[in-house]
Amino acid sequence: MLQMKLCGDLVLREKCTPVDTITPEILETLDEMVKMMDEQHGVGLAAPQVGISKRFLVMKNPVNDEVIKMINPVILSRSDEMVVKEEGCLSVLGSDGLPVFADVARPAKVSVQWTGIDGKQNTANMSGFRARIVQHETDHLDGILFIDYLSPVKREMVMSKVRRKK
Repeated sequence: MLQMKLCGDLVLREKCTPVDTITPEILETLDEMVKMMDEQHGVGLAAPQVGISKRFLVMKNPVNDEVIKMINPVILSRSDEMVVKEEGCLSVLGSDGLPVFADVARPAKVSVQWTGIDGKQNTANMSGFRARIVQHETDHLDGILFIDYLSPVKREMVMSKVRRKK
């Protein structure tokens, strides 16, 4: 049974290692991560968020509920155009047990490459919400949280809500 790791857990700050072989255990973990993501009304979940320091993630397109399971995803390019939108994270919860949100600036478009669960290489150009989700989740694979993009003052405001829970 997978368990959600919360802000402060060191696994969330580790740079994950690539997946060498797609094993039945990884496929099963990806399926469990989709269930966790859905149960918590999230749109993405990366392996370190469930305590696994490997490069894989799941994400959902909120427009059509399409789920993408990515193994060893790499963002190949980012647009110069930036968009500021509100972000939260299933690993950064407030005293009410719900994600804490803050505005984050990210590139509007990205090109991403990953290995699918079938072992085949995939490449996609993503924009809008999908681009934001894939950037947020691949950041997790590099030990980066969305709060790292905030100014010191805004970050402290978010973290004060997180600390209240403890």
